Amino acid sequence: MDLEIPPLLTIPASELGWRFSRSSGPGGQHVNTTDSRAELLWNVADSSALTDEQRLLLLRRLGPKLVAGVITVTASEERSQLRNRELALAKLARLISNGLVPETVRRPSKPTRGSARRHRVAKEHRSATKQQRRRPAAE
Repeated sequence: MDLEIPPLLTIPASELGWRFSRSSGPGGQHVNTTDSRAELLWNVADSSALTDEQRLLLLRRLGPKLVAGVITVTASEERSQLRNRELALAKLARLISNGLVPETVRRPSKPTRGSARRHRVAKEHRSATKQQRRRPAAE
């Protein structure tokens, strides 16, 4: 089952790796006998689904979560392995789509005339307050 991230890309199922283990989540004694925890692995560095720009962007943004270029997503919230697989796919899709969002450039703006006037009035008020705290001049 391919992972589709609608406007951006589709990751083929052959690039996704799965591992299953016993979950510590809900399920009672059932949890001791089934491998319901799902780990999804995807190699960002070697993926053929990404362009070079996308790869560099993901490697930079997901850097702390990567181990040797591989991102691992774990899901163990549900009792069912199938549901945990779906959750892991959704988590990976969310991580990738957040990692590929273009950066917005912040353009610095000038203070408004009103805010500059209020700032100036506040400074004058503080100055007058401090002037009144001074010791009177000796005559």
